[in-house]
Amino acid sequence: TLAACATPFRADVQRFVALPDTTGQSFAVVAADPELAGGLEFGQYAAMVEQRMLDIGYRRATAPSAAELIVSLDYDIDRGREKVVADYDPFYRADRFGGFYGRHRYRYGYHDPFLCGGPSFSGYNGVRSFTVYTSELDMKIDRAVDGQRLFEGKAEAQSRSKNLTYLVPNLVEAMFTDFPGNSGERVRISVAPEKE
Repeated sequence: TLAACATPFRADVQRFVALPDTTGQSFAVVAADPELAGGLEFGQYAAMVEQRMLDIGYRRATAPSAAELIVSLDYDIDRGREKVVADYDPFYRADRFGGFYGRHRYRYGYHDPFLCGGPSFSGYNGVRSFTVYTSELDMKIDRAVDGQRLFEGKAEAQSRSKNLTYLVPNLVEAMFTDFPGNSGERVRISVAPEKE
């Protein structure tokens, strides 16, 4: 039931675009934060961005100094914030003696075990809390010869996961969905949920 209740990963993506219509230019992916440069984790995410750039027709440069386009990449996740929500049974009948709906007879405080949430529900009018984390991916593309900015993109998502190895690839996928997008437009993009 957990797999059936899994929800898609949703990211809000905003992009500002001045890229020319033609592709085929050479590019290099670099870390916007010098502390990330050379790291194995950053290298893994940079490789994902490189593959997406290749898929849409750009060419990988042998080195940043030889690239026509510089793609700078940064990512982060906050420390999270607590969110409190009320649990309720959407099928609850407001009479204390119960009512009949489909396969179950509902009485005060009863919850449907087939609804998402399972044991985390505390019955009618209960509350629960959990931590929500905000993750973010920033990507910029500059023309190497003069430093002119050609693309700015930000993908942001809120999730109960703080696992960057899950979050960043999904943010990359969201960033490149319908790339480069319409300049200034903010869109919500859904990708696959995290596997339990």
